[in-house]
Amino acid sequence: MSAGSAGRPQSFLAFDFGIKRTGVATGNSLLREASGLTTVRAEGDARFAPIGTLIAEWQPDALVVGIPVHPDGAPHDNTRRAQRFARQLEGRFGLPVHRVDERYSTTEAAAEGARDLDAASAAVILNQYLNSLP
Repeated sequence: MSAGSAGRPQSFLAFDFGIKRTGVATGNSLLREASGLTTVRAEGDARFAPIGTLIAEWQPDALVVGIPVHPDGAPHDNTRRAQRFARQLEGRFGLPVHRVDERYSTTEAAAEGARDLDAASAAVILNQYLNSLP
């Protein structure tokens, strides 16, 4: 189901996955603008409890995960980790998970002077997704 295909705006939580920290942003298909929310500072399966709390609080229609690749598009170690994280989100929370190429999201967030670089990077990722919607 695409955003708004049922006639109503859809809301999203987006994630900038990291081994030690995962940035989180929120946004919707009506305003098409994302906002950094928080950074989950947890590793491994421990990150899913705070993420579950955020999902319960924000009730998103879908999730968005940034998938990092090298500038030339080649995958690297974190590409595989982020793809696994996206699959785990789908399996644990039963929500659709959209994957977005996140090249340069951290650079863009830093250039904007973000205080919480991880959450701001997640907002960049979500803005990329929202801008791709019809």
